[in-house]
Amino acid sequence: MASCVIGVDLGGTNVRAQAIYPDGSPAGEYKKNPSLAQQGTEAIIDAVANTIREAIAVAQGEVTAIGLAVPGHIDDEAGLVRWAPNFGREVGGVFISWKDIPLKKLIQSQIDLPVRMGNDANLAALGEYRYGVGENLCKCLVLITIGTGIGGGVVMAPSSVMGKADGPLVLIGSNAGGAELGHVIIQAGGLDASAGTYGSLEAYCQRDGIVRRAQYKLQRTASPRDSKMWSLVEGNLGRITPQIIAAAAEAGDELAIETFEEVGTYLGVGVGSFINVFAPDKLAIGGQIAKAGRFLMDPLRRSARNTAIPTLFADCEIMEARLMDDAGILGAAALASQ
Repeated sequence: MASCVIGVDLGGTNVRAQAIYPDGSPAGEYKKNPSLAQQGTEAIIDAVANTIREAIAVAQGEVTAIGLAVPGHIDDEAGLVRWAPNFGREVGGVFISWKDIPLKKLIQSQIDLPVRMGNDANLAALGEYRYGVGENLCKCLVLITIGTGIGGGVVMAPSSVMGKADGPLVLIGSNAGGAELGHVIIQAGGLDASAGTYGSLEAYCQRDGIVRRAQYKLQRTASPRDSKMWSLVEGNLGRITPQIIAAAAEAGDELAIETFEEVGTYLGVGVGSFINVFAPDKLAIGGQIAKAGRFLMDPLRRSARNTAIPTLFADCEIMEARLMDDAGILGAAALASQ
């Protein structure tokens, strides 16, 4: 049988795993279980290992390695999760997040296969480069993922760096914690974010920031008849989600369209800045919120055009990511296959 690897996407809610052939096609159905992210290291490791075993059991080929996509500062060479704020355990009423957890060793203690791991957004960028819009051909791909936070990844072909190199090359920096594009400051002293900074791209464009913006707009309306969002959530503002806002925008709701116009403008400032720094030929927007489509992408492009150097902007195609749901798994598989 053909060989394959297991790609694993570890999230704050679920852990997903799937066997993947070298060309990116599935070698078995994917498996999903709760990640137990706040129930302590032992429970989390068991959840990951069990999900991997389930994926191996249905793999249509010999499994040769495992790739892990994990949110946080991930050091593959040392085998450590240096920092992951969404994983850990509550102690004395205080949540203690993962720091210097030997994740690679812990997984290998249960499953006797080579393990590679990386930051989930970096690996999503690698997956998008190899199997998505990058088509394993573009010179430089920047991926921005919009969800609970804002992730980012940069992948370059050897032709995009001076000197001898093999590729594709994933930018991780000197301590493997690089390409945290969501934490770039776009408004000094602006809105706060959970990382403890003020004015970051994440603060303005993450899921909760988008939801709050819509909630504030609704609270300022003179009548519930002024927005379709009221009826979609039956008057309960706590039920507002980006998907609700997008549905209202599709129906022509002015407040919903205005919400994405503002978010897209802020996001475009970041995108234009990334174009100036990395000079990508493709810049992809991923994550579930990117499914808002033109309501987000049109203002984003206008704002990016007004921020980026014109010749760099002209050579960059800004688009929605192709692998909205599977970039993490495919990127982890690509890493394991290297």
